[in-house]
Amino acid sequence: MAIVNNTLVMESTTINLLLATAQPETMGLQDFYRKYALLHGYFSIVVCLFGFVANIFNIVVLTRPNMITPTNVILTWLAVADMFTMLDYFPFALHFYIFKDSDLTFLETRGYGWMCYLLFHANFSVLCHSVAIWLTIALATFRFMCIWFPTWGPQYCTVRRAKHVIGIIIGSVIILCIPNCIINSWTTVGKNETNIMGNQTLPNTTKQLDIVYNVDYRSEGAYVHVDKMNKMIQAIIFKILPCFALACLTILLVTAMHRAYKKRMRLRNQGRNEESDRHGEHNRTTGMLLAVVVLFLLTEMPQGILTIMSLVQDYYFINVYMPLGDVLDIMALCNNAINFVLYSTMSKQFRDTFVSQFCCCCPKKRPGWMRMKIIKSKTEQNGNFVTTHSQV
Repeated sequence: MAIVNNTLVMESTTINLLLATAQPETMGLQDFYRKYALLHGYFSIVVCLFGFVANIFNIVVLTRPNMITPTNVILTWLAVADMFTMLDYFPFALHFYIFKDSDLTFLETRGYGWMCYLLFHANFSVLCHSVAIWLTIALATFRFMCIWFPTWGPQYCTVRRAKHVIGIIIGSVIILCIPNCIINSWTTVGKNETNIMGNQTLPNTTKQLDIVYNVDYRSEGAYVHVDKMNKMIQAIIFKILPCFALACLTILLVTAMHRAYKKRMRLRNQGRNEESDRHGEHNRTTGMLLAVVVLFLLTEMPQGILTIMSLVQDYYFINVYMPLGDVLDIMALCNNAINFVLYSTMSKQFRDTFVSQFCCCCPKKRPGWMRMKIIKSKTEQNGNFVTTHSQV
């Protein structure tokens, strides 16, 4: 339930109690949550499997020598963050959705190892997702500077500076996630389990204590200040600020692309077709990166809006944000997996490099086909030179 994009905010028993006592006007959302939860695990593992393989393809292709550029370096580490998100979410979806014990509530488990994994997942998923968001912001910033300032932009947006920015983002996010690591904890719940044979209930002596592990949230005593700090970090730095930055950068990139298009048309009208084609290729690359940014914006904007509403009033968090948590998760997972499709459909260089790396069995020249070129020749007829064209 919004584990990819949020912390384990409450105990699972509290979450289920809130869903059971929802307001009448949000009962439709509660019903949707319960029904979709039965399918969420299956959808998630399909997306995770595809996304894991697709991001491996992205990493291999983008690290080829002919693909090394500042933007591709950022895209490589974006693929790394997305790949680890998929790898981490896959066992979570299997155990806590598909193979969940029917008598346990959400996020409860009987295995101590699974509880340790759940705490790791609650922190690592937030780390990877936050790194991916800020890498996307860095990507859009680099591209905008190169387009809007064509003279000095490429001089500042170098591969070396891209690596420095990536290191700063990863280091900063790790530090900002420390409060989240501190407040997440676990506890044990003892349940009396009665053995039943047919319609006869056995005597009380056969009752066994069933140990169930549950998530917990440190928010008392000295942890009050850490709790407040973590909520502010999650809401402002990982949600609201990225949404605002992505929205602004989207507008700036669209404006820059329109400006570049008008320059391209002006060059073509002047007969400078070679420069016009070069600008056209840059514009197509910018369009691909713009698609990446817009998809991130479409994924993060609903969460940013719900976060702001939840900060204003807890009602929205309990009755709206929590029931939509699984939907927000699957949206984020799809966004993490779709980049390979964007690169393949919008970048000829990516397609050619992918084919050269993974489709070695495909012949470069199909049998029975020959490359043909047009040769111009001049012949003299009745004292006049006539130009003819032939194919060889």
